[in-house]
Amino acid sequence: MTVCLHFNRSEHDGSVTALPGTFAKRRVLRTLLAALPVLLVCLMALSEPARADFRLCNNTGSRVGVAIGYKDAEGWTTEGWWNIAARSCDTLLRGALVARYYYIYAVDYDRGGEWSGHAFMCSREKEFTIRGTDNCLARGYDRTGFFEVDTQEQRSWTVQLTDTAEQPVDRPLPPRGGAPPRSPPGALPPPAPGINKEGLRR
Repeated sequence: MTVCLHFNRSEHDGSVTALPGTFAKRRVLRTLLAALPVLLVCLMALSEPARADFRLCNNTGSRVGVAIGYKDAEGWTTEGWWNIAARSCDTLLRGALVARYYYIYAVDYDRGGEWSGHAFMCSREKEFTIRGTDNCLARGYDRTGFFEVDTQEQRSWTVQLTDTAEQPVDRPLPPRGGAPPRSPPGALPPPAPGINKEGLRR
């Protein structure tokens, strides 16, 4: 039979009395106190909401410069530049996404070339945050073609930037019966419903 003893020193006569079971209680209490910091860290990790960001991964062998355009409660905004090393990722916007459509323009610093599209927004060569998409040239900015990213209303999204040959074609596939009709040289197709003259969604 095992008896756990706890010794209390009596104040008046110096004698010692044994209390069964108190050593076991102290040992359990010490173990819980030692484990408390670990438990708190685990609880905090579980209670943190999942990150919701707009990220871009540069899957090429070159350094790239990236600009982004988006619409928030105050209207259209373009921001740049993020310099992203080869085979790495960066967060362009932090927090839950507020829109469905975002627009990206990227430049290959090492080999030349760009990732662009038909949505025209304002940019410039130096670091920038520009409000609005109208009259870019008159306001002293460049008028730049961004490509559209449809996040499908997800809370977070990652764009994978690949070499130009791997990019999806920016036009619908032809019908099975043959090639699509050709437009005369210089003619632009009419904008799709819900697209403004800059090529941005309303």
